[in-house]
Amino acid sequence: RVTALCRALRRSEEQGDEPGWARAREEAEAALRELREVVRPLREPGYGEALRRKAERARKRRLRLQRRKLEARAAKEEEAARAAEREAKIDQWRAKCIQEVEEKNREQELKAAADSVLSEVRKKQADTKRMTDVLRGLEKLRKLRKEAAARKGVCPPPSADEAFENQVESLKTLLKTRTELYEAEERALRVMLEGEQEEERKREMEKKQKKEREKLLQQKLEMDSKLFGDPAEFPLAHLLQPFRDYYLQAEHSVAALIQIRHEWDQYLVPADHPEGSCIPPGWVLPSLPTSDTWATAVR
Repeated sequence: RVTALCRALRRSEEQGDEPGWARAREEAEAALRELREVVRPLREPGYGEALRRKAERARKRRLRLQRRKLEARAAKEEEAARAAEREAKIDQWRAKCIQEVEEKNREQELKAAADSVLSEVRKKQADTKRMTDVLRGLEKLRKLRKEAAARKGVCPPPSADEAFENQVESLKTLLKTRTELYEAEERALRVMLEGEQEEERKREMEKKQKKEREKLLQQKLEMDSKLFGDPAEFPLAHLLQPFRDYYLQAEHSVAALIQIRHEWDQYLVPADHPEGSCIPPGWVLPSLPTSDTWATAVR
């Protein structure tokens, strides 16, 4: 704008237009005053520093907002990851419960079927025994009637005795065969039930051993966490990483295990030795702090 007014002044001067030159001069002086008013704060001593501080505050505010945005996004992602982990654990627990219920139902169905078949076999054995008792009672009844008829002088023909004995022997043979068959079925069912009970005891033992292993593993993890820190919060570039690698080198190297065992074996002494003690079976955990200063140092 000032440059354009200067050109207008020169043009009016060249053309000898005094009124136009005067108007252009007034406009140029007004623009110059306006420009000086705008530039005046920039020439003050503390204006640059104030402007720099204002820009720095604006930059810090932008960084703070950006950091909060990143933290909010990270927190949201972490919460989503935790929710997904919880859902996975819930699904795993639900599947485990469903599997246990199905296994228990199958076992109950198998046991009920075996009990039903066994009760059926026992019923058949009872029927066979009852038929045997009936047959024995018939023999006794015929013998008594035969003796009573003999006292009256009436004797049946030998063919009748022979036919009766043949029929009785045939029935006895049939009942004996059925008795042996039912006993074999009962033994087979008992063997099957005993096998199923043995499998159930074996599964219970495996579950118990699994729980014991998980308990021991949890105790080991807690002990390692007390000694070396929580592995989940232990970065690879941590200050204590070399010490952790040193004390756990026997878990990854056979040569290191042999060397450490050789060094320990030099100090093997009986439990009642006056100048030493036996090697502990596990890690020696540190005692709890006895003062606030010690506790601060441990933390």
